[in-house]
Amino acid sequence: EREQVEYVVGMASNRRLEKRAQRLMGRARMISRQTGQTAQLYGETRYAAKKWTRKRRVVMKAEVVRHPGRDPKNNPRFVVTNLPFAQAAALRSADPTTAPVWREVRSGTPQVTTVRGRETNVLIQSQGETWRALRVPVVFWGGMLFALSILGLAVFYLIRGPLDVPANEKRGGRLIERFAPMDRYAHWLLAITWVTLAITGLILSFGKSVLLPLIGYTLFSWLAILAKNLHNFVGPVLIVAVPFLFVRFIRDNGVGIDDVKWFLNLKGYFQGHEHPSGRFNAGEKVVFWFVLVILSTILIASGLVLVFPNFDQTRSTMQVANVVHMVAAYVAIALAVVHIYLGTIGMIDAYRAMRYGYVDESWAKHHHLRWYEDVVAGRARQKFTDPSAVPPPATQPRTRPA
Repeated sequence: EREQVEYVVGMASNRRLEKRAQRLMGRARMISRQTGQTAQLYGETRYAAKKWTRKRRVVMKAEVVRHPGRDPKNNPRFVVTNLPFAQAAALRSADPTTAPVWREVRSGTPQVTTVRGRETNVLIQSQGETWRALRVPVVFWGGMLFALSILGLAVFYLIRGPLDVPANEKRGGRLIERFAPMDRYAHWLLAITWVTLAITGLILSFGKSVLLPLIGYTLFSWLAILAKNLHNFVGPVLIVAVPFLFVRFIRDNGVGIDDVKWFLNLKGYFQGHEHPSGRFNAGEKVVFWFVLVILSTILIASGLVLVFPNFDQTRSTMQVANVVHMVAAYVAIALAVVHIYLGTIGMIDAYRAMRYGYVDESWAKHHHLRWYEDVVAGRARQKFTDPSAVPPPATQPRTRPA
């Protein structure tokens, strides 16, 4: 003001301003109910904060936001301005097209500011409304994809049960070291990190809609804060975990004609008649290339943009990164859920192989025939092992529950 600069500055909401905007918000809610659309009304008041020496003109926006499938949301906004009275007075009209101040603010035209940084001279980025609206269908369909993957696997387990070596095949034979200790360290580092990020990400995406009505505001507040901090601080571990696992397993994840035949015989895989595969079958290679290499790389890059705004990126860059991050996460989680299912309750001895590193030769022959033949012929890096050197839990053959 001393420099005679015209300004429009956004204000944090407070009880006094919200109280003054109540009547305007009531009219906006009435219009929104009648039209079924987002409604906006404008007004002004004179207001002085505690540290101000005098009252200043405050423009009020009473907005009721409506999105498909969600409850209406009050969105009062306030700006303090010294623009000419004739311009600010036009905001009292219910027609936004007669509000020159808001047109100027929403235009995104750079103005004057003493704050240095990218876009600090742009008060409101109108594309933010597009980003906020786009998040709704992305979250909805991402939730549907996750729910359908869980439901589909639950139904499959109830019908088919866990996959196992047929009873007429030999069990309790020689043991093969399928995963060396460093393989298992790489896997569990990524697995623990990835599952932590997936769970916290799902809480941040769906917690407000799913958990809040069940556990209440207090508990959900603590849970959301914990999820956000875990997500932000655990996320960078992927920068180490992803390349570590990639280096350990890239050698056995090449794609060939047997992988195509494996997919063509996918029905036989679930019926106990698998197409012969190497150390990793085609399904595991899909997880390796899509979840680990492609989607996890996208998640790392977009996550860094979101977690570290000090890279001097613009708001639009962060909005694009947010949408890309969500889409990649939902697809990756859906694929990972299938992998986790088959690696735990979905296949007998699969979890024990990754925990202890050893598999029975009948398991290897049934599930990974090409790899088993290479082990027998001495062409594979993995070898038969002395049972006395194996941890006792890894030597106890399991069978499918009756």
